[in-house]
Amino acid sequence: MKSTSTTYGTVAVSIHWLSAILIIALLISGFRAATLDAETLKVSVLAIHAPMGIAVLLLTLFRILWWGLVDRKPAKHGNSPIWQVRTAILVHVLLYIVTLGMVASGIGMMALSGAGKVIFGGSSSSLPDFWDFKPRVPHGIGARVLLLLLALHVGAALYHQFIKKDGSFRRIWFN
Repeated sequence: MKSTSTTYGTVAVSIHWLSAILIIALLISGFRAATLDAETLKVSVLAIHAPMGIAVLLLTLFRILWWGLVDRKPAKHGNSPIWQVRTAILVHVLLYIVTLGMVASGIGMMALSGAGKVIFGGSSSSLPDFWDFKPRVPHGIGARVLLLLLALHVGAALYHQFIKKDGSFRRIWFN
């Protein structure tokens, strides 16, 4: 369950890949909902999007607690230049911050707009225009920043795996 000095444990690997799948699904469903005109379809997409956001919040908080209280990350491997090591740390920290910010702005939009009643409560009123609520701007910006951070993260992982050939995927996969 716990990490070793060279590989991540089952709990960390599970949190990582489940979070990755959910965040990708959230980005797809969020961008999709933003382009939909048909309210019924938009409500259906948001009815999936919002609970996935809460799941990512819970996974992220669990991950922070897991690293802080229970497990230790494996030692850094390879001999990467210091700028790559610092960039990797920055990207990981920003992934946590932006993810938590996305959840906060999503919850803020739902709370301020009353959309939760329409999406989950079966209210017959229509969805509000989310642009009328301040959390919409950081939510939209955050989604684009999250895309950039994910591209950097995946790009670095692919670089390590296929260019440096240092076995990065083995470290973050199930043993």
